[in-house]
Amino acid sequence: MGARYKIIDTLGEGTFGKVVEVKDLEMEHRMALKIIKNVEKYREAAKLEINVLEKLAEVDPDCKNLCVKMLDWFEYHGHMCIAFEMLGQSVFDFLKDNNYQPYPLEQVRHIAYQMVYSVLFLHDNKLTHTDLKPENILFVDSDYEVLSVYASSKKKHDLRRVKRSDVRLIDFGSATFDHEHHSTIVSTRHYRAPEVILELGWSQPCDVWSIGCIMFELHLGITLFQTHDNREHLAMMERILGPIPYRMARKTRTKYFYHGKLDWDEKSSAGRYVRENCKPLLRYQQSNSEEHRQLFDLITRMLDYEPSQRISLRDALKHPFFAKLPAHQKLGSDRARAGAAAGSRERSHSLSR
Repeated sequence: MGARYKIIDTLGEGTFGKVVEVKDLEMEHRMALKIIKNVEKYREAAKLEINVLEKLAEVDPDCKNLCVKMLDWFEYHGHMCIAFEMLGQSVFDFLKDNNYQPYPLEQVRHIAYQMVYSVLFLHDNKLTHTDLKPENILFVDSDYEVLSVYASSKKKHDLRRVKRSDVRLIDFGSATFDHEHHSTIVSTRHYRAPEVILELGWSQPCDVWSIGCIMFELHLGITLFQTHDNREHLAMMERILGPIPYRMARKTRTKYFYHGKLDWDEKSSAGRYVRENCKPLLRYQQSNSEEHRQLFDLITRMLDYEPSQRISLRDALKHPFFAKLPAHQKLGSDRARAGAAAGSRERSHSLSR
């Protein structure tokens, strides 16, 4: 990496290349360096990501809106390299390492609130992230404590609980400005909105759908739509959320509908799989407590089929589910309001709100 950066460890690998931990020998600090494969399409995506991150840094130099901070970028023997602040594990990797034990409700609330807040900042700046998923939400610090839990069988199992649930949003390689070309298919499969699958065009509401899927997953430890096939994905949506609106079924040029109804064989093995592995959304609610009802109400509003009817992130921030968030976890104008209510003299300003 030239004379300045020394590679210490590999943090992760992906189709685009890899992320390594490096020491900046001039500044004496560590950072995460994303090294992109020397392949034209990945180089182009990296240039787009750098462009987005530079624009975000202009509007929010202190990263108050929780998007990962880019520290530097350069080209090295045909590889685009982007240096970021060091962060902890992704909420997905932490979940996986914790045997898919779900996060406690107050951590789901805090993580979801930060996601909504951060992605709203993108939407206010005419951007859609398009690839929101648990892998792209990183803890600032994933230090945890171990709790010993005794199951009914008296068998002890250890449960990890992250100490601080502060997160940052990463991976702006597919982020798209409103005025730019919108590619037909976006998002990682499980978090892909119906209008994307049906090729009806998309904008900011497709991010809201993804956040609804992520909230479900953090709360239950399971993926809401566990499939790799479009038709099966749509069948799962219908089983969980009810029939796809006739307007969308008629408008799509895709081949998944016949006379406005999903062309799906309930009796096939795939039909059986969907029936046995999916159930109506509210049947996943484990308790009838007020906060569980609020959580599922918010997820339901985020998973409205019609993009125009889906809750906006500005309205999501005001949803009763977030009312219980402790004052110290509130951000920007929310925090100012909380401070004013408490008679505090603290003032904080948030951007483009």
